[in-house]
Amino acid sequence: MNFVECHEEPIHIPGSIQSFGYLIGIDAETHTITFFSRNISDIFAIESPEKLFERKITDFPESFQSIINSEIYTSLERFTRRKNETYFDKIFINTKEYHFSVFRSEAYIFLEFEEVLINPDKRISNKYDNFYIIDNEKELWDHLLETLTKVVNYDRMMVYKFMMDGSGKVIAEKKNENMESFLGLHYPESDIPKQARDLYMKKRKRIFSNVYADTVPVLSKSPESIDLTFSASRGMSPVHGQYLKNSGAASSFSVSIIIDDHLWGLVTCQNVEPKHIDLEDRVQAGIFTTLAANAYSSFKSKRELNYRLELNEKIAELKTKFLKHHHLLDSLIESKKEIQNLPQADGLAIISDNSIITSGSTPDMESIAKIVQWGLGHTNDRIYVSRSFLKDHGEELNLPETAAGIIFYFIERDKNEMLIWFRKEFDEHINWAGNPEKKVAVFSQNGEEKKMVSPRTSFNIFTENIKGYSTRWNSRSVSAVHAVRDLILETSHKNYNAIKSLNDELKKLNEELDSFSYTISHDLGTPLTVMKLNAQMLLGNLAGDTEKSKRKINTIIEEIDSMAEMMQDVLQLSRAKHSEVQLESLQTASTIYKISENAKMTYGSPASEIIIKECPDVLADKTMLHQVFLNIINNAVKYSSHKDHPKVEIEGKEDGDTVIYRISDNGIGIPQEEKHKMFKIFNRMDNAKKFKGNGIGLSIVHRIMNRIGGNVDFESNEGGTSFILTFKKPYI
Repeated sequence: MNFVECHEEPIHIPGSIQSFGYLIGIDAETHTITFFSRNISDIFAIESPEKLFERKITDFPESFQSIINSEIYTSLERFTRRKNETYFDKIFINTKEYHFSVFRSEAYIFLEFEEVLINPDKRISNKYDNFYIIDNEKELWDHLLETLTKVVNYDRMMVYKFMMDGSGKVIAEKKNENMESFLGLHYPESDIPKQARDLYMKKRKRIFSNVYADTVPVLSKSPESIDLTFSASRGMSPVHGQYLKNSGAASSFSVSIIIDDHLWGLVTCQNVEPKHIDLEDRVQAGIFTTLAANAYSSFKSKRELNYRLELNEKIAELKTKFLKHHHLLDSLIESKKEIQNLPQADGLAIISDNSIITSGSTPDMESIAKIVQWGLGHTNDRIYVSRSFLKDHGEELNLPETAAGIIFYFIERDKNEMLIWFRKEFDEHINWAGNPEKKVAVFSQNGEEKKMVSPRTSFNIFTENIKGYSTRWNSRSVSAVHAVRDLILETSHKNYNAIKSLNDELKKLNEELDSFSYTISHDLGTPLTVMKLNAQMLLGNLAGDTEKSKRKINTIIEEIDSMAEMMQDVLQLSRAKHSEVQLESLQTASTIYKISENAKMTYGSPASEIIIKECPDVLADKTMLHQVFLNIINNAVKYSSHKDHPKVEIEGKEDGDTVIYRISDNGIGIPQEEKHKMFKIFNRMDNAKKFKGNGIGLSIVHRIMNRIGGNVDFESNEGGTSFILTFKKPYI
């Protein structure tokens, strides 16, 4: 006995039809009879049905005269010109009126018959264009069900919307008062598996008149099973039949809701008692459903157009801001709140090299760094979207609930430039129509017994708590990210030629500026020295009662010292860029010790505790190494000197082919909003204004470390700052 998964069940070839229908299949080329349902002798006078095989309808005028005389049969070529298009008319067979339908499917032409039923309760008073004056989704689907009630009135009528994963939700309902409501309930994907959804795209109206009635076998001379996909009376799957019985329904009718060429949902109707709907009423139900779907698509398109116009306006405003800056990072930082809000995210992280700038509610810096590394290593997509990032990767990356949903946009991978939008975890509860347990049962199909997953027997509400997910990133969220991407690409392209020209000009200016910096720093040294000596002599010659004058002259001397120090720093910066580099193995301990002792005297902080641990050798230029440690250690002592217990710790460790020094202090720290510009020249933090300095030292360190093949980085919080210097390890 074979086991068949639900999604593998061949529901398009059941080998039988429902008892309300009658079917004859003829060869599309020769028009000879190839198959028929066993019950055709119930309406046609046929003595020996088996004699019909490989004969034509016209060979039996005494049996099929009503078919032969019909307009459909006399114009068969015209009505079957295109595949899978159904045409129907009415004919009398004996004294009863029947619907006669015809369509061509692959190599066969199907002739299908069902009795005409008069519906005395049909009341259609609504105008067709009523659907187009409604611009509210709930009202639209409620109006559709109200309209269909006048055509095909079932005990329960629902609009069922498919979710992205194939599951579904009841979003509108009209039912008898004594019935339990299914509105808002979710149904698992297995209730309407993929092959069933595929059939709903092809055959858009489907009726099961009586799930308890016996089906009628289709007799065929063909060795292949007959594909009954487009047959109105196609027999039902035994699994689906059992599902309807379990739910308390004896009859069902459904109409596909097709939007943008996709199966958006179904109008699905159920009746406690068997119920058959006339073919014309079923067609009319399909027309109303199509009108409602078109109306929904129309007002959805209008809303989408309005959203696009609003998005374009916002992007145009951002574009104006972007073009003010020559550096993308500056543009992104200035507009970070707007960029965060475009896809309706809770937070945004802007990553450029080792800089992380945030906006809104985001994970901590350590978590963001882990997410960045994951993104660089696990996806090659330019844009990556997930609403289950916390569920999928939260444990391995130790993530907080602020990283439940995530969107990456990789601007330039090689430079670690990217934007990351975040959404918090959403406490979601889904009410399912019963616990979708799976049990195996034996079903008979085409005379063969098969093991299949049995449909659910329980439809009591089962609540599932969903963890690790954010709210869904919808199409608008993704469109907003695409708009940001396009803005970055457009502004970068527009600026390319201008920036290239500016870069060429900037190279020349930099060369001239470096030359000027060197000249000015060197040549102005002597005049400043003379000015200082004269000021000191003038100060010594002043009488003792001129205290105010003395203060002014002392101020002049201090400013001269500051100017001299700044010129010396500028000279060092120029040398760091242009002087020849001689890399050699250097010992650092004595240099660090001397600089540390001098720093305590320089900044008047003899109480500073400087702990010097292991100091391994490094590969560097001797003069430049001294300059690096001088600037970093001086800063550590200076910015911790106002603490009650100033403390600096210096330690070096070997790490593979590198040596990493960490110089940590318990000073004022670096504000988060200033971290991205720490190595820019003349940058001074707001909280450092009370300390003497000119903002050049870290620029010198950054330039030197790049020239000697190393790197400088830092970590900082309110408790202090650690600078990390990475050197190459000396050759053995």
